[in-house]
Amino acid sequence: MLDDFFTRALVAGVGLALVTGPLGCFVVWRRMAYFGDTMAHSALLGVALSLVMEINLMVGVFLVAALASVALIIMERRRALSTDALLGILSHSTLALGLVMVAFMTWVRVDLMGFLFGDILAVSKLDIAVIYGGGAVVLGLLIWLWRPLLAATVNTDIAQAEGLKPERSRLIFMLLMAAVIAIAMKLVGILLITALLIIPAATARRFAGGPEMMAVLAAIAGALSVIGGLTASLQFDTPSGPSIVVAALALFLVSLMPSPRAETDDRATETKP
Repeated sequence: MLDDFFTRALVAGVGLALVTGPLGCFVVWRRMAYFGDTMAHSALLGVALSLVMEINLMVGVFLVAALASVALIIMERRRALSTDALLGILSHSTLALGLVMVAFMTWVRVDLMGFLFGDILAVSKLDIAVIYGGGAVVLGLLIWLWRPLLAATVNTDIAQAEGLKPERSRLIFMLLMAAVIAIAMKLVGILLITALLIIPAATARRFAGGPEMMAVLAAIAGALSVIGGLTASLQFDTPSGPSIVVAALALFLVSLMPSPRAETDDRATETKP
């Protein structure tokens, strides 16, 4: 079954979508889209350091993204700049550092386009095992953190008063984001990871009746985006990673169309005092 490259790409992409969907819900709820971009951009610095230190690329990307998360928390506590300014500094500086380091490594042939936009059609059976194994760990930790993360998303002070340790939950959530970015880099690329986190979650938000339902629908929307994007990529000979994001965008646009449930909700909202 996994001998065909297209089948491997489908299996890997669906496995990734099952993880990015629920994780992306918290990115949407907590308004952390720019943070996701920052961590994704830091991945290129992780690639460069991995090549210099001759370590596994996935490990290097995870370590750099995790360090970027810790650096953000430390700088936020000093309150010298606003969070969005700190994210902008981290995002562009790590990306620029990664590009400069890669340019200096003339002895290594680096496929920048592959790192930036991914190459899901080149995944191997080992990559699939890593995606599903790592994804299972990420989902397990996310389920364990679900209540404190959700409570902190609604109100940090109440979560703190209930002893749910929102700061610890936030740090672990950031590390989970770093792990997903390290796993997803090869599939959709550095520049498209955030789109796969945000767009399916935004699509599911319109139809979900609660947080758990939104997480399930986001995973389904992500899987459909992968299937639709890869099919279109094969049919029209377009880049696979961007095609998946375009398919996700198409689903999001469809979700914006008027529906009987949405109209009922709108009328109910209008009648409330």
